[in-house]
Amino acid sequence: MKKLIALCLCILMALSVFAGCASQSAPAESASSEEAAPAASGSESAASEEAASEEEAAPAASGDKVVKIGVFEPQTGDNGAGGKQEILGMQYANYVQPTVDIGGETYEVKLEIVDNRTSAENGPSAASELMNRGVSIVLGSYGSGVSIAGGSVFQEAGVPAIGVTCTNPQVTSDCSVYYRICFLDPFQGTVLANYAYKELGVTTAYTLAMLGSDYDQGLVYYFSEAFKALGGEVTSEDFPEGNANFVSYINNAKAAGAGVIFAPVSTNYAQLIIEAASAQGFEGHLLGSDTWDNNMVIESAKGKNVNIEITTFYQEGGAPEFDAGIKQWMNENPDALTNNGGNDMVSAVTAMGYDAYFVALEAIKAAGSTDPAAVLAALPGVSYEGVSGLIEFDDIGDAKRDAAYIKAANTETGEWEFVKVQGID
Repeated sequence: MKKLIALCLCILMALSVFAGCASQSAPAESASSEEAAPAASGSESAASEEAASEEEAAPAASGDKVVKIGVFEPQTGDNGAGGKQEILGMQYANYVQPTVDIGGETYEVKLEIVDNRTSAENGPSAASELMNRGVSIVLGSYGSGVSIAGGSVFQEAGVPAIGVTCTNPQVTSDCSVYYRICFLDPFQGTVLANYAYKELGVTTAYTLAMLGSDYDQGLVYYFSEAFKALGGEVTSEDFPEGNANFVSYINNAKAAGAGVIFAPVSTNYAQLIIEAASAQGFEGHLLGSDTWDNNMVIESAKGKNVNIEITTFYQEGGAPEFDAGIKQWMNENPDALTNNGGNDMVSAVTAMGYDAYFVALEAIKAAGSTDPAAVLAALPGVSYEGVSGLIEFDDIGDAKRDAAYIKAANTETGEWEFVKVQGID
């Protein structure tokens, strides 16, 4: 069905390109962020984007050919840390491969970066900004809610998007132009339930999610259904956005006799939960989803008496050449190191951002054009062997993934340690 929709969009875009769309054969007047520079945050980010817009006319004036890839990621808000790490992977990929051959001609690849602020409310305006900049394809976002919100804008414009680590099924099921390279929440929730019940031997679980979060609520649902199907019991609670005290929730989990607390929350909330669990002497396991795979989270766990296991997309060491290259790049760029949390640990989302960039290049090359409609039509047929594994798409636009990495926190060293590759069987 997606392939048929993509073909229709291609025809429609070809009929309308002269009426309403900026030409993709030459760079638009709006700007690009410097591809090798790490993402700024807050007002600095906005300022850099504005400055870049003013400079964009230079390549066009000199006759350089440019193709623009949009980066739709949070740099501020609850998921700002994760978004910055995802961007780092794209920026490093752009550093490694700054050009692409299209129809026998070499094009410079420019990253157009906008901050969606982790906000579903801000998602449409950030997405519209990318459309105004004349991008051929979009990468992002870290966070399913903001991806869903931005998807309607991408679909209306007929511009393809590649979800990097947005795992909620609605991202692709409700948007014909959205594809993704990560596993989905039904899979991730089942993997964690199986791990808790079969590997940890836990029969009672407590789940904690933020009210209104598509990501949190979806994962809790899939985990709970899978855990109960195995014979386990689940107690669930929600907390309001902006909550800063999780002591009562930890005590409720203890009162329920929970052997695990499953909290698929943002990086900021994960740190607060770790702090509260340690302070209240919770002796069970904290289970985290892919959002916990962050340097700030592992740093907050250092020195704490807690047990933490998470699911993620990649384990450092899985692609040694990539690991060595991006570590060197980050260590030579102080801003990049800062955006990575102050060290050179390779996050899974960084590896996924790297892979997403090259999947986009494959689609552009296959299309032989910078026209978003042509890129969209080519995207379903892409097959790319990335650092995170083979990336191919099913008829919905989801990646064909059958395993997740389980990592555990070493609270003495402040490092993630590989546990096992876990499937749903």
